[in-house]
Amino acid sequence: MSQTAYDAIVVGTGPGGATVARELARRNKRVLMIERGPGGRIRGDLRQYIAEQCVPGRSLLFTEQGLGMVRGITVGGSSLFYYATAFPVPFEMLDRYGIDIREEVAEARRELPVAPLKEAMITPATRRIMEAARDLGYAWRKLDKIMYQDRWQPDFGFGYYGDPHDVKWSSRMFVRDACQNGAVLETGARVERVIVEKGTAIGVRYRQNGVGQKAFAGRVIVSAGGIGSPAILRRTGIHGVGRRFFFDPLISVCGESPKDLKKQPNEIPMSTGCHMEDEGYVMTDMAVPDILDHLFAAQVLRFDRLFQSKRTLRIMIKARDRLGGRVTDGEGVRKRLAAGDKQKLLKGSARAKAILERAGAKNIYKTWYLAAHPGGTVKLGEHLDARLATRIDHLHVCDCSVIPEPWGLPPTLTLVGLGKHLARILSNEKK
Repeated sequence: MSQTAYDAIVVGTGPGGATVARELARRNKRVLMIERGPGGRIRGDLRQYIAEQCVPGRSLLFTEQGLGMVRGITVGGSSLFYYATAFPVPFEMLDRYGIDIREEVAEARRELPVAPLKEAMITPATRRIMEAARDLGYAWRKLDKIMYQDRWQPDFGFGYYGDPHDVKWSSRMFVRDACQNGAVLETGARVERVIVEKGTAIGVRYRQNGVGQKAFAGRVIVSAGGIGSPAILRRTGIHGVGRRFFFDPLISVCGESPKDLKKQPNEIPMSTGCHMEDEGYVMTDMAVPDILDHLFAAQVLRFDRLFQSKRTLRIMIKARDRLGGRVTDGEGVRKRLAAGDKQKLLKGSARAKAILERAGAKNIYKTWYLAAHPGGTVKLGEHLDARLATRIDHLHVCDCSVIPEPWGLPPTLTLVGLGKHLARILSNEKK
């Protein structure tokens, strides 16, 4: 690649990076997006899912306690495989660090298909869980989803492995918008570090197909995720990043459903739920693909439930965990699940068990611990100012790594808002 000068280079195409790139391209800025993963057609099959989110040591990471965490390494990042739930944005938290993105989030809500599911998309299993939870006094309700519901058809399965029907929004759609507005996308390109000259970021060094490359721009935005971003910044000379992070641990409680209730092929996970904010966790329905049902049952030696996916009701409990641990230079994760965080999950599990019993489930058991969307590795107020800028001039960060405090909820809508916020700053539309 020739040393073309861009107005901005965006490293990573998850919700934060893709939004920045799209917004800048729409403002006629010359934008280069660099993505480590592939960007081929979304097939929505298990093979693609494994290749882009479940490669051990690359996209499937384990802590020293055996707690597994996945991240999508592909155009669109983890949003290609997420469950498309839009939780409220932590405005008050961001206010404490000088960032107000209320206007940007309102704009995102107008642009994105954010709404609870229509009745036809709520399956009998989901409805049974919601009714049981309400019977027990929980404020269980439909959750906002980021889905183009007018595109949905009853015979469509949910896009666990990527959605070829484009019902589920992913940031790959924003990447397409950016390219249609003149942005350039390079895939299969791993950024090694940011090029810094006299204290100012001027470009990036990356490898593509085994060949070292350079690209230059007036601004560099690192959006490689909670694991990738601190690794790039460390190699650039910014030390102290990647420490004391959160990773939203979760567990699920499963049970054998009543005989009159079977899981349908078009189940949509996290359609309904209840945020126990004061207790630090959220509970939602959680249908998963059959193969994951089999794996979760085998993991906890419930071989009697190995091939009973169609007769399984499941509730997920996701906790707001304490900051701790570190990301290694090799992008590994070192963090132990604190006793207090484990207690949150166990308390939520007991509640979920009671809900499933009320729904008529039997043979109830818990799965092993997992984690999702690590963040807080390049925190606002510690490594970044309110412009999402580092101490190196013209170098910014925009992804889950910037969230400064534990939060415990999926961050997609927040990251889109932050991406719009940063684009306005870089376009001199906002101080």
